[in-house]
Amino acid sequence: MAEKLNLARIKKFGENFEISVNPDLALKFKNGDIRDVRECLQSEQVYSDANKALVIPSAKLLEVFKTDDPLKVAEIIIKEGEIQLTSDHRAKERDQNLRKLIDMVHKQAIDPQSGLPHPATRIEAALEEGKIRLDNNKSVEDQFDDIITKLRPIIPLKIEQRTLQVTIPSNYVGKTNSIIRNGSKILGEDWRTDGSWSVKVEIPAGFQEEFIDKLNSITSGQVVVDVLEN
Repeated sequence: MAEKLNLARIKKFGENFEISVNPDLALKFKNGDIRDVRECLQSEQVYSDANKALVIPSAKLLEVFKTDDPLKVAEIIIKEGEIQLTSDHRAKERDQNLRKLIDMVHKQAIDPQSGLPHPATRIEAALEEGKIRLDNNKSVEDQFDDIITKLRPIIPLKIEQRTLQVTIPSNYVGKTNSIIRNGSKILGEDWRTDGSWSVKVEIPAGFQEEFIDKLNSITSGQVVVDVLEN
């Protein structure tokens, strides 16, 4: 018996478009954790019926997707279509999305009474208390605002941004560059005559402590961080 394929598929204009994928890696690509779609593909062909190996002609891909590049089509199918999952995979996906949501709430929202983020365990308990569930057909990011609205009657939440002035010594600029650029919104930057990097950033209030701790760890405590008034 032939091995059952794991598929991602989308239907457009009444026609079926399928690709063969590793479901775990396809989910990571869909969630933005993998950038290269080739990592999650088991074949770079686009099929009308993958189990029968019926390959869709390039002309049809161009007509429907405005590109005949099967890798670009695969990206569209994974991001916009359905990834076929076993019950184990679905349970794993639900848990991963829940952890991602809790982490987002922890980093982006604070308790307005204390000015600090809620512990992850408190956020999870509030989600359970309110019977708040994620829609697995939508990204966590697309549901975030609605989840915050539903959580507010259960725990006090405030979405707040903090503005920091960060100065990195010259010998640590390379090591901290990705953390600063990927973990914050850069509002302005300046290179000092001694080679140090002074950068003004905006970050979620709940992420402030973790952000500063990471920079302190990399720079052996030599980073200078000033919290600015918004």
